[in-house]
Amino acid sequence: MTSTPSTATALVIFVATYVVVACGHLPGFRLDRAGAALIGASLMVASGVLSLGEAYRAVYFDKLVLLLGMMIVVVNLRLSGFFALVANFVARRVRHPLTLLVAVVAVSGFFSAFLVNDTICLVLTPLILALLKALRRRPEPYLLAIAMASNVGSTATITGNPQNMMIGSFSAIPYGSFLAALAPVALLGLVVVCALIAATYRGEFFGAPRIAAAPIRVRANLPLVRKSVLVTAASVVAFFFVTPPAKVAIVAGALLLLTRRVKPERVYADIDWSLLLLFAGLFIVVAGMEKAVFSPDILALADRIRLGDVAVLSLVTGVLSNLVSNVPAVLVLKPFIQPLADPRTAWLTLAMSATLAGNFTILGSVANLIVVEKARQARAPIGFWRYFRLGAPVTAITIAIGIAWLS
Repeated sequence: MTSTPSTATALVIFVATYVVVACGHLPGFRLDRAGAALIGASLMVASGVLSLGEAYRAVYFDKLVLLLGMMIVVVNLRLSGFFALVANFVARRVRHPLTLLVAVVAVSGFFSAFLVNDTICLVLTPLILALLKALRRRPEPYLLAIAMASNVGSTATITGNPQNMMIGSFSAIPYGSFLAALAPVALLGLVVVCALIAATYRGEFFGAPRIAAAPIRVRANLPLVRKSVLVTAASVVAFFFVTPPAKVAIVAGALLLLTRRVKPERVYADIDWSLLLLFAGLFIVVAGMEKAVFSPDILALADRIRLGDVAVLSLVTGVLSNLVSNVPAVLVLKPFIQPLADPRTAWLTLAMSATLAGNFTILGSVANLIVVEKARQARAPIGFWRYFRLGAPVTAITIAIGIAWLS
């Protein structure tokens, strides 16, 4: 590849943007990931690497609309008190720490499979912390269960996490086909999470006395609960029949805004607008990189390094996801996936490995960071190495399961 000013400029902008995204901030400045992506996108246009029209066309609005719609749905479920009712249901019925662990993994994994896993962690963590305080249980293993089960469970569907949403948009794999391909990996992965946490914290789960029921105080708006659950359930069913999923999600979100019980401002305040900005900016930055740097010769490297092999692609994705996070990793690998001989299997492999790699360290996914931060605020801190000693084997085993299944 012959280097040109445009190539060099695009490469510098791309690397600088991804370094800040990977670090989380720019030292000495109050610049976060979303701001870095916006600056990088602006520089791609200002430097002439992309025209303004090309920048507009680089933004995958399907992905942003799907994420926005799902955020509105989850916010309504939370404000209605639905998740508090679920936590209370568990609190009234568990009688043993191991049963509680299984319940936490099941709830986190199930809801993360159909709703965005980051928001599930945001909602569940304080509720489970309150339950653990009432039961006088050690919080660490259960908090790890929330984070790791949310990552593993979200592997199953297109709506489980942001990177899967992008892959669903790029690949056009139907919702049902995606679920059929990756749900077995997610289910086995949840079993692995349960088993490894129980084995690591044997004193908490084996030989421990039975626990008394500890119902937690719940404030729920039952009419809003019913409406939110009905719209959510209808949306999940519609995902199997309506394409693109973004159409279903945004209609569901719009219907939930039509209410006399919750001010729209409360919903808007809970939407992660910075995440939408981050993705829009990264779309443009990567588009500039594709245009100026990813020549046919560069893209041909995918065949030379056998990127079409499930194991190779899983390894590359796992490493890259832990260097720059899973969403940026998916965007970087996207141009290399499309020319492969079997792009469908490659997209599914990318979804599986990028998501499961999020369990490797605390920094591997936003879901982990949410749980760890909520735990710190509740004076139940989880250190990097305490997480890693469990996250590393969970990641290795679940990705191995994914490789075996997709191969």
